[in-house]
Amino acid sequence: MKLKKTDDHVKGLFQSKPRGGEDPLREVFERALKRPKIFKDRAVMRSDYVPERLPHRDEHIRRLGEILAPALSLSRPSNVFIYGKTGTGKTAVVRYVFKRFAEIAEKEGIPLALAYVNCRISGTEYKVLAELCESIGVKVPFTGLSKAEVYNRLRRGLREKGVLLVAAFDEVDALVKAYGDNLLYELTRINEGLESGGLSIVGTSNDLHFKDYLDPRVLSSLSEEELVFHPYTATELIDILSERAELAFHPGAVPQDVINLCAALAASEHGDARRAIDLLRVAAEVAERNGDERVEERHVKLAQSIIERGRVFEALSTLPLHSKLVLTSLLLLAKNGVANPISGMIYQTYREVCGQVGVEPLTDRRVSSLISELDMLGVVKSDLVNMGRHGRTRKIALLTPVEEIEEVIGGDEILSTLLSYRPSVISGGKR
Repeated sequence: MKLKKTDDHVKGLFQSKPRGGEDPLREVFERALKRPKIFKDRAVMRSDYVPERLPHRDEHIRRLGEILAPALSLSRPSNVFIYGKTGTGKTAVVRYVFKRFAEIAEKEGIPLALAYVNCRISGTEYKVLAELCESIGVKVPFTGLSKAEVYNRLRRGLREKGVLLVAAFDEVDALVKAYGDNLLYELTRINEGLESGGLSIVGTSNDLHFKDYLDPRVLSSLSEEELVFHPYTATELIDILSERAELAFHPGAVPQDVINLCAALAASEHGDARRAIDLLRVAAEVAERNGDERVEERHVKLAQSIIERGRVFEALSTLPLHSKLVLTSLLLLAKNGVANPISGMIYQTYREVCGQVGVEPLTDRRVSSLISELDMLGVVKSDLVNMGRHGRTRKIALLTPVEEIEEVIGGDEILSTLLSYRPSVISGGKR
């Protein structure tokens, strides 16, 4: 039974003060208990939520279902590869289809196992194999075995249990780019000699050029069937958000014009449904924290800046080491008053910071390429300037706030030690 939180009731909860003086959480709790509720079911707006219906993806669901249908009669279905940009519904469709197949398999007593593996989260080939083993009831220690031994246990488990395993490898390109395609090749050969049971693979990738990373032998085995997911239109995103909003929020808390705005903003960025859902969710959280009764356009604008900051942090955090070292060099120069350093000054500082962390520096030309890559990412702006008789050089300006870069560098165990370093090119104070 829900209790109505009157002002007197809320105040009564905070009559006693904690030891040491004022309670820093008192105001937070009071506002949390008294503020109007916008969310009815917050889980609906989470990225791992699988809705009962996926608007505008019926054809993709039907096609994937047709490909996997032989599994219900314990015949190994074809491997299938799914392409599409982030937020086009690949993961949602795979998880939805797997959920429905699992329900039928359990109801009919079919020895069919379905495993979903996020390759970016699992991280290593060992963990991927361990998750596959776990999905068919084969115990594997967290660490300590060779990859070959885990693979053999998986194959033995499939044979002895007579289980047909359909495994989805989400963002499989992340695994291949980190470790190569040997594991995929081994998995496509795991069925050889198996009279019962076996493995079929469903792979998804955000990289439309993922095929270029695969050995032709792997490609011919893996991509027996292919599906391509196209970005959502603004109208389709409105339908998706409207259905989510009806489940997630109290009536009247999120007006249609707010839903339309979130859809339009996401549609302008490659039709990303995940982006649209995140934008609406964060806007609702901002409104709720402010104690507002409904979500408005201003909340969406605030949410957009919050999400953008998070995306910048993620992009910078995943840069390769030497790109981070170049960025660290730019940060140190900026903190010491050099706003638009020339490329030679940056390279000199880069060599110094490499020496500080015991890393062999790259060549001047390679560092110049890294700066160009940071330029393409929108992290810096690089301008070619004429220095007269001294020739031409490049001036580099940081486009990302110093505080955000410092947050990224400070979160790196190795590079955080450089934040107090003063480059030798800084002489006589600020320039």
